[in-house]
Amino acid sequence: MLNSQLIYIKLVTDSLLMKFLKFGLVGFSGLFVDFGLTFLFKEKFHIQKYVANAIGFMSAATSNYILNRIWTFQSENPNVAFEYTEFILISLIGLAINTLILWMLVSKWQINFYLSKVFAIAVVTIWNFFANLMITFAPVV
Repeated sequence: MLNSQLIYIKLVTDSLLMKFLKFGLVGFSGLFVDFGLTFLFKEKFHIQKYVANAIGFMSAATSNYILNRIWTFQSENPNVAFEYTEFILISLIGLAINTLILWMLVSKWQINFYLSKVFAIAVVTIWNFFANLMITFAPVV
């Protein structure tokens, strides 16, 4: 009995770890979208840095949704619009967390904007993974 429970725990843990690794790889691809568009809008189009950050972040969130739906969570939820909306709402909460961290690190502690952005993304990745695991991509019953 105990042995089967340990096997079950290991399977769940391994599955969760694999999903987190996939989520991380998808997120890493989103870094290029996020940083690329943030840089483009901030440095080339001279858009205010927090607005440029929001554009980069939300564009990455959209590409991340598509990749996570297909690869990480292999969602078969037929209600794609609702699922996407949940993903974006979680991402918007993540954006608020991201922006708060950026504001604190840049404005209050004068830490480099892009270094602060790396830290903010790491924190928000943990939030996004668990929120999406439990809400957006929870098994449909």
